Amino acid sequence: MDFKANFKTLCVHAGSLVDEQHKGAISPLYPATSYAFNDVEIGQYPRYFNTPNQRGLAEKIAALEGAESGLIFSSGMAAVSTALMSHLKSGDHVIFQDDLYGGTRNFVKSEFPKYGIEFSFTKSTQIIDFENEINANTKGIYIETPSNPTLKIIDLNGIASLAKKAGLWTMIDNTFASPVNQNPIKHGIDIVIHSATKYLGGHSDISAGAVLGTPKTIDKVFQSAKNFGGNLSEYTVWLLERSIKTLFLRVHAQNENAQAMAEFLMRQDWVEKIYYPGLPSHPDHYLAKNQMKGFGGMLSFNLIEGIDCKTFLTNLKLVKPTMSLAGIESTALSPRLTSHSLLTEEERIAQGITPQMIRFSLGIEAQEDLQVDLVNAIQKAL
Repeated sequence: MDFKANFKTLCVHAGSLVDEQHKGAISPLYPATSYAFNDVEIGQYPRYFNTPNQRGLAEKIAALEGAESGLIFSSGMAAVSTALMSHLKSGDHVIFQDDLYGGTRNFVKSEFPKYGIEFSFTKSTQIIDFENEINANTKGIYIETPSNPTLKIIDLNGIASLAKKAGLWTMIDNTFASPVNQNPIKHGIDIVIHSATKYLGGHSDISAGAVLGTPKTIDKVFQSAKNFGGNLSEYTVWLLERSIKTLFLRVHAQNENAQAMAEFLMRQDWVEKIYYPGLPSHPDHYLAKNQMKGFGGMLSFNLIEGIDCKTFLTNLKLVKPTMSLAGIESTALSPRLTSHSLLTEEERIAQGITPQMIRFSLGIEAQEDLQVDLVNAIQKAL
């Protein structure tokens, strides 16, 4: 776009392709897997991430994150693994915050030793704990804020400052926040990663990932990506571009629902603890207020002892007890049994993931209906 547009406008118009032939109102779909040779260094080919729909979608998401460039992947883990492996080699060391998405933590623990890549996890989200993990061979810092599932908040400016001082790169999984609520690049973070399966897709029908950064950084990621083969199908790329047009509206509604639900849960005697950065009682509330534009549509809470977590979940009728998150429908699950099941029990307890924890993804339904559903499920579980 040739002017600095508002975020809501970028959701609709950034990266859109023009239908030159029929003048349609939406981006045309180019499903071809073979394109004419046109005497360029890298011809158009899906695995090279440079077909028309891929380039348009990457431009759209980059615009939303305030990035210069980006690549679109077939899943969030394809984005995470490719971004990391493109920046690391045998003998390198990278620092991870302790409470990460279970799939990322499992990838690191399972795959890095095969390649001689060293890693360490911090003991908390405090900057000093990251600083204490820096070694002579440390190359980067990887964070996730708000964290999954305990919604801890990390000081983005502090991490960026520490990394630059030590000559390290920084990566963040920005999935939980979404570009609507948080733009880490503006705080000095180098590389932003998304599971686009979640808020960017938003309808529980797309699997995708994204990596955003400078052209130099993205070219480095591309050099590995073209070999790993994690590109997304053109049709799914087209669907994702369509879905992002309503991103602001969806996430804004989910923010409101999550805030209202967190305040409702605070008043319930069957809730032992609530994790939501929008509550003044959250230990990182003021940090979140300073670096986020909204507190997000995700929260977690612990049921009191004596209520069986699985019984509660299976008694829900409106809220779906399903595996993923960030769709327009509300969902809930037990992180211990699903998203973080690959961690050891010791690792889960260290992160605060107990058998009583419920991770709750707020959709766009009427708040009063969601509250009734939870109360009915609790009454049956007592």
